[in-house]
Amino acid sequence: MAGKAKKKSRPVVSGLVVLALVATSGYLTLELRKQEEPGIAEVRNVGVLDGAKGSGGGTAEDRGEERWTRLENPARSVLRDGDGRIQAVFTDGARSATLTGPARTFEEPTSTSSKVSTTDWVRLMPESWKKGAEKEKWFKEWYAEYKGSKEDDLFAFAFQYVAGAPQKKDEQGTVYAGDANFGPLNTSGAEGGDLRLEQSDFYDYLGVPYPFRDGAVGTPEAMRAKALDCSGFIRMVLGYRARYPLMSADSGSGDGLPRTANGMARSDEGVDVLPLAGVSPEDRPSAIDQLQPGDLVFFKLDTRTKERLDHVGMVLGYDTEGHLIFVSSREEVNGPTIGDIGGVSRLDGNGYYAKTLRSAKRL
Repeated sequence: MAGKAKKKSRPVVSGLVVLALVATSGYLTLELRKQEEPGIAEVRNVGVLDGAKGSGGGTAEDRGEERWTRLENPARSVLRDGDGRIQAVFTDGARSATLTGPARTFEEPTSTSSKVSTTDWVRLMPESWKKGAEKEKWFKEWYAEYKGSKEDDLFAFAFQYVAGAPQKKDEQGTVYAGDANFGPLNTSGAEGGDLRLEQSDFYDYLGVPYPFRDGAVGTPEAMRAKALDCSGFIRMVLGYRARYPLMSADSGSGDGLPRTANGMARSDEGVDVLPLAGVSPEDRPSAIDQLQPGDLVFFKLDTRTKERLDHVGMVLGYDTEGHLIFVSSREEVNGPTIGDIGGVSRLDGNGYYAKTLRSAKRL
């Protein structure tokens, strides 16, 4: 086992800049987004299943009231304001919800020129969505609490681990956020070996044991302190921080988010918005229209892993040049990033990650 690695210096960057005003809104304000550049996916909502109609005095839209509509592929409910602007999207079978909120800009200038300016806030609901859930008490209470809220969401959590992010401690003094490594240096010297070791989960970053629901206990390794591999990063953001249930491994008793990218992609959790067809280059999705902020995206990067998917990230949104950007933890940058080192963080076009994308899931 390799000794504890000396932390590689990572340049300090501005992980999250909040803008007071953004002229254009993000994904939620568009039902149809047209891209003129070649190779950029067009994002659209496909088909109205049943529009909400008012009774008497015209439609809800005519009266300037909020209204609900249903869309398909995947099946979801959309909340609009009186002017028809989308305020929130809720997908059947998923707990993640995308709400319109205050504008923010995410950037990482030492690794990329990309900037994602967005009004999208992605949060986990206490229950999975289903048609008609807008009438239920739990949802009304939840939405009243988070409508327009600036409380940290999944994106805020994610950017609390990029290069230069300041440390945050809980009441027990445990550091639960701050600049994260990908993993310790690989000192084996094996030909073709990776620069850094994988298998750093969220409890390794925390440096404290974590009891899982199946009775297993995650035991941190000292050499992996403050490290998160790609799936460990997603489990930190969605699981430890947002409280989505976690499994101790890829298989075993109970439900929840599995340990690895392959386990997540092949699990029954959430909704498959880009179903997995296979791992070969021919199995790349032919379109990415269904993707929205907060979706998990899965990649096939390494032939050594054979039939396993070996990388996972989270869709962040469109950058100022119209490219769909994702965030993930990578060894080339030594931690969570939206950077271009080792491949641009774009899901459209024909870059490294765009070509190796195989599936996507909405939790």
